[in-house]
Amino acid sequence: MKYALWALIIFYSFSVSFSARQVKKKILFFGDSITEQGAKPGGYIRQLDTLLEKKAISRKYDLLGAGIGGNKVYDLYLRMDSDVLAKNPEVVVIWIGVNDVWHKRSLGTGTDADKFEKFYHAIIRKLKEKNITVYLCTPATIGEKFDSTNELDGDLNKYSVIIRSIAAKNSCPVIDFRKYFSDNIKANNPDNKDRGVLTTDGVHLNARGNQLVA
Repeated sequence: MKYALWALIIFYSFSVSFSARQVKKKILFFGDSITEQGAKPGGYIRQLDTLLEKKAISRKYDLLGAGIGGNKVYDLYLRMDSDVLAKNPEVVVIWIGVNDVWHKRSLGTGTDADKFEKFYHAIIRKLKEKNITVYLCTPATIGEKFDSTNELDGDLNKYSVIIRSIAAKNSCPVIDFRKYFSDNIKANNPDNKDRGVLTTDGVHLNARGNQLVA
């Protein structure tokens, strides 16, 4: 009887330890159509999955996409409960801002800088209340000309500065895609094309763009 009891205790301890090792850290990518496409085959989230597999650490992470086309910062705020908090992630990567800038010019429905900053702070505050680690991403590009003649370069740079400032105030790491894309385009766009280097249309990622982001 004593040996059977010890066997059960050892088996239970092993089972609990094994189960604990199998729990994956949830990393959720929260954004617009770029993130939505990133969760599809060939997208940056799926490419990141592949990179983790090559490093033999994919079993430690569960990568989740929560992107919806056309979203701006206030759309993210409005769907946080259902699309983020309900999934209980440990880490959230926020990539928003392109539509807040782009839609001002194309649709007249963008987001003014002061409102952008307020909504962004509100999102971070809500995530941190749940002890979620938050990463912020600057918007990459709207047009790929390297000589600062893309129509919305000025606004993109302005909103990127705002995001860096928000990150500093909230002690959040920044993934500075604005800088990474600008540097890469300068190095790989000798003809000063407005698309086709890292994007299909000046905004949405092609294969090389997804690879760079991953």
